[in-house]
Amino acid sequence: MTLLLDFLTAIGRAVIAVCRGAGSLTIFALEGLSHLVRPPFYGRLFGRALLEIGFFSLPVVALTAVFTGMVLALQSYTGFARFSAQGAVASLVVLSVTRELGPVLAGLMVAGRIGAATAAELGTMRVTDQIDALSTLSTNPMKYLVAPRLLAGIVALPLLVVVADMLGVMGGYIVSTLKLGFNADTYVTNTVNFVQMNDVGSGLAKAAVFGFLISLMGCYQGYNSKGGAQGVGSATTLAVVTASILILAFDYVLTEMFFAR
Repeated sequence: MTLLLDFLTAIGRAVIAVCRGAGSLTIFALEGLSHLVRPPFYGRLFGRALLEIGFFSLPVVALTAVFTGMVLALQSYTGFARFSAQGAVASLVVLSVTRELGPVLAGLMVAGRIGAATAAELGTMRVTDQIDALSTLSTNPMKYLVAPRLLAGIVALPLLVVVADMLGVMGGYIVSTLKLGFNADTYVTNTVNFVQMNDVGSGLAKAAVFGFLISLMGCYQGYNSKGGAQGVGSATTLAVVTASILILAFDYVLTEMFFAR
């Protein structure tokens, strides 16, 4: 009986901890978003965050997209060849990249880079009392540190996904035409005929949500970190892990919303 009670107590504590964390994160997100519509707005900080998230993440996102398109073309050709359906390679590549692989892989790459950097920066500011110093100087830390990063994530990731979509399709085109023997004009025609604005638009909508989640988790974990250097390290790890999990979870939710019939 005692073991059963201990087990139920542990489960209850875990559920309460999860609910408390979800509530705290929701309040943090709403407060950060509210500062986007209330002056003042720190345009310089937004520009800096946009440059950091967007431009400096471009190389890793571009390389990931190109090789993903290449591998996808090879794998789909191998599978379709069993059913004499090699002509569907172009449509599979463009739909897979624009709907799923472009936004998801770009989000995961940016989460590993920006989520960790944001959590480390804000976590260091927290443990060295720099955030408290901002409040002492009559500067709202949420408005100064969090809001510009949230907006930059929402704006930057869709721009990265546009590049990732083009490079992913180009990677599939290169492999299909140079290695698999596809006619270049036919491949381009099939690509253009099968892709629709809804496919591209759904991917960009996902990217905006993923960018918000990445910035949110980086800011939240760093802003609430404690315990010195070890706490900053834990916050950095949690930011990347939780952002990656949320990206995959919200990818399913958004796919269900956009394409479920």
